[in-house]
Amino acid sequence: MKKIIYILALAVSAVSCSVTGGADPYLEDLNTLTIKAIYPENIEETYKGGLTAIVEDMNTGSRFSKGSDSEGSVSFSLPHGLYRINLSGRNEGGIFNGSADKVVLSGEDMTLSLKLSHSIPGSIVIKELYCGGCKKLPQEGDYQSDQYFILHNNNYQVEYLDSLCFGTLSPYNSTGSSAFISKDPVTGETVFPDFLPIVQAVWQFPGDGDDFPLQPGEDAVICLRGAIDHTLQYPLSVNLNRPDYFVCYNLTYFTNTTYHPAPGDRISPDRIIDVVIKTGKANAYSLSISSPVLAVWKPEGTTMHEFVDGNDNVIPVPGSGNEQVVKVPQEWVIDAMEVFDGRSSNNAKRLAPSLDAGYVLQTDIFLGKSLMRRADPEATRAAGYEILMDTNNSLNDFYETDRQSLHE
Repeated sequence: MKKIIYILALAVSAVSCSVTGGADPYLEDLNTLTIKAIYPENIEETYKGGLTAIVEDMNTGSRFSKGSDSEGSVSFSLPHGLYRINLSGRNEGGIFNGSADKVVLSGEDMTLSLKLSHSIPGSIVIKELYCGGCKKLPQEGDYQSDQYFILHNNNYQVEYLDSLCFGTLSPYNSTGSSAFISKDPVTGETVFPDFLPIVQAVWQFPGDGDDFPLQPGEDAVICLRGAIDHTLQYPLSVNLNRPDYFVCYNLTYFTNTTYHPAPGDRISPDRIIDVVIKTGKANAYSLSISSPVLAVWKPEGTTMHEFVDGNDNVIPVPGSGNEQVVKVPQEWVIDAMEVFDGRSSNNAKRLAPSLDAGYVLQTDIFLGKSLMRRADPEATRAAGYEILMDTNNSLNDFYETDRQSLHE
């Protein structure tokens, strides 16, 4: 995902109708939910349609999926309940996404008019996020000092990691309450801010612009915590002491050596990623083990240091005491992914649908599970190197694996 062009809006209209009788009494309790896509005004007719709608029962977790017609409309017959709606598609015209939370079906049919955001596929994407930790077997206990993520060049030309930034959002967990997201009192629409509230710290790759090239189809591993061989003590973990790996390391700000030990002997000093600003109080970098948002961006028209020194770009979190966030503009975002906690039914979106219309579910923690982006087989065959799915919708793009891709 590269640039955001349109922002989500939502309108809901309820249409009453009589319930059709039948032999099966369950059928009398069904409502017809019709979802109608509202495209941006300048989208050509040839790029409309071909969307996929996913409807999730927020109480039971049950999901229903269906393709739209040529105009972007789709209907479901559903029992009374509280639903999360997701509508997405990708074609030569770009990526289209829309979503709505807490849609109530109760006793009448409903038409949901969902305005779509439009974005252009990005060049660098998040390929994998491993944040949930593993067991210390054969010892007792849990382990979480081995978090990492992988970036992938999904483009046909060389991209550069130099000066890319990344961080996580407030609130840390999907079950938390965001001070920056509200509901429109008239329409009930979820209103997202035009910035990402980056919490705890901003990290930035070194380099002057062409020091760290990423070839088409190539990966870059970023160790969020210790860049050491964790398997020497915990076999279910991963070896992060590898040439060409990057590591987040700054003992001035993050002094806890349990989570941030000195980088291993195979880590090059020029691949240490530094802190631009620390806004939290923790002595180790805090990325949720159950349900983080990970965002990657590049400053435009300024440097990240200049930006955080600017007026009103670092603000307190309302009602949180001393916690602060950095207001990263949405248009800077290169890629972002949202994780929901599979142990809870009380998850809430933190990313606007134009950045990630869905989420990937992490079912449990401390089991070595990882979150992986799907490959696009057709595009991979055509390119001759790995191309990954990129629909700006983690429901489509990501899945949970049984173990880390770097586990040997």
